[in-house]
Amino acid sequence: MFSENNTLFILVVSFIITFMATPIVKYLAERFGVVDVPKDGRRMHKKAMPLMGGLAMFYGFLVSIAVFVPVSRQLVGLFLGSMIIVIVGIIDDKKNLHPLLKLLFQILAAVVAIYFGHSIKFFSIPFDGKAAPFVIPSPCAEIISVLWIVGMTNAVNFIDGLDGLAAGVSSIASLSILFISIIMGNNSITPIAAALVGCCVGFLPFNSNPAKIFMGDTGSTFLGYVLAVMSIQGLFKGYALISFVLPVLVLALPLFDTLFAIVRRIANGKSPMVADRGHLHHRLIDMGLNQKQAVAIMYSISSLLGIGSVVMAARGVVQGVILMVSVVPILIIALFIAAKRTKQTSEKEDNQD
Repeated sequence: MFSENNTLFILVVSFIITFMATPIVKYLAERFGVVDVPKDGRRMHKKAMPLMGGLAMFYGFLVSIAVFVPVSRQLVGLFLGSMIIVIVGIIDDKKNLHPLLKLLFQILAAVVAIYFGHSIKFFSIPFDGKAAPFVIPSPCAEIISVLWIVGMTNAVNFIDGLDGLAAGVSSIASLSILFISIIMGNNSITPIAAALVGCCVGFLPFNSNPAKIFMGDTGSTFLGYVLAVMSIQGLFKGYALISFVLPVLVLALPLFDTLFAIVRRIANGKSPMVADRGHLHHRLIDMGLNQKQAVAIMYSISSLLGIGSVVMAARGVVQGVILMVSVVPILIIALFIAAKRTKQTSEKEDNQD
């Protein structure tokens, strides 16, 4: 059993280890030439930046969990799958692997997680005032689980386009899962969520604008993978209808951004694996916002979804919806005000020139 003190301790340890390891990883990335050189219009940075920062996050996450959490079959599966993701991410940051090859390894990591017990086996629908569980037959359960894990792994990778964006959104999502797990009494997932919050926050001081290091695919795919597996173990494991709503709501920002990216690319006759400049963060930049403003907007959206999911878990669906609907107009107004002010500032600077 985990107390609040134990959970906080795991979070702090993960934060400290990641914070201390990041400068070392930065040195190694520069020493071995693992850097991102801007070559196209999608890149927001103007100079070569060290990659592989996700290795520091993985290290802080791994140590804090391995030392303080009892070993279980599912925990072993999470570690083995994460190691596959991180190793492939390191190679990709250095060599730029083919997307199909990365996808194959992501599927392998998903299969490993499923083999060790991380699988979506049922969902619920309301029936006679009670939640009636619908058991998903095999192999449909395994296929759905693979799609969820691989989809989330790439979803976080897709939003990793601005300084601090992926790490911040992931920290908000994992913090939401942490609170929900505490509310629901799911002690198996609480320490994992705490460790993920800690490693994300520990990396942010080096990744926030102006960034000193990027997490690279090493970090973005690792975060997406752990969030996916953790949501299966922590949020899908319930017979209430809300057990299906919560993980989708918590992770809605990267999920919908990825979904729209795939649809957009296919509609334009392009491969869904070919990167473009049409993600939400790109569109915010094109509206005239700077990086910090765009990231703040995305943080706000993610926070709204996370708080809404926590309220749903604690108070019910209706209260959660009321909260989110009440805040949405404020976010929209803030977005237009920020865009207008930025545009006015740019016009003023141009006139002075």
